Amino acid sequence: MRAYGFTAFGGPENETMLDLPVPSPGPGELLVRVRAAGVNPGDWKLRDGGYGNTALPAVLGREVAGTVVAAGPGCGGFAVGDEVFGGTPGMVGGWAEQALVLASFAAHRPEGVSPADAAGLPVAAGTAYDALNGLDLAPGSTLLVNGAGGGVGVVTLQLARARGLVVVGTASKGKHDLVASYGATPVEYGDGVAERIRAAAPQGVDAVFDTVGGDALRAVAEVLADRSRLATIADRALAAELGGKGVERDRSTGVLAALAQLVADGALDPNVTDTRPLDEAGAALATVEAGHTRGKVVIEVG
Repeated sequence: MRAYGFTAFGGPENETMLDLPVPSPGPGELLVRVRAAGVNPGDWKLRDGGYGNTALPAVLGREVAGTVVAAGPGCGGFAVGDEVFGGTPGMVGGWAEQALVLASFAAHRPEGVSPADAAGLPVAAGTAYDALNGLDLAPGSTLLVNGAGGGVGVVTLQLARARGLVVVGTASKGKHDLVASYGATPVEYGDGVAERIRAAAPQGVDAVFDTVGGDALRAVAEVLADRSRLATIADRALAAELGGKGVERDRSTGVLAALAQLVADGALDPNVTDTRPLDEAGAALATVEAGHTRGKVVIEVG
């Protein structure tokens, strides 16, 4: 089968199209004929060696949508022919004509949800969903999303508004229209950001969800009276130093099914703005690695 991945850790020069055997599903694994696969910052970080040792050559891609062609033991609830979406074992293998999916982190794709939209849910949307569940804010509370214009941030804005939260989002100037389109108040990064946040939320900020880390996280943390209401996906060490925490992921069928239903009901837009064929997987990853996308990038395979 055709797949796209890398043969050595490092830069894009190590990426290539691969010709590999079709994988066999083990216990708790589904083999799917891939129809679409999401592209995420974690893909280039994996290629760079940021996640430790991965067997080489490695196929990129950690979230897919497709049709079940085989199932290993312990995959109750799924059958050959089912249209599903979910996460791949070890966060690899998705950018291929066929891929393994964890049955425990898979769900049926509703008829009204496209493969491209479904393929974009497990990573970014799942992370946003888990972050909000962890913060557990009451309706009417004010949430600051640090990095609101990114893939996780945009979904968080939508889910937060659906929960009745007041949302303020930091973003670059060029993404302020995007942030505002999802009902949040945009605030520009940089010097004076804390003052701008206070002006945008005179009632105060009840929680911060950070997707940036580093100095940008340190700068916004000062607007929060209760630092235990700070959660990050970008800088756990700094969050702990500041009194906050990292986001705990719930990679489960239940989370994916809930997200897919929100999409089917029109309450969530996965914001897929760029779709590429498998032959353009390298260009798709380069777009995400550059960090200037305004939406989700998806590879359409079949």
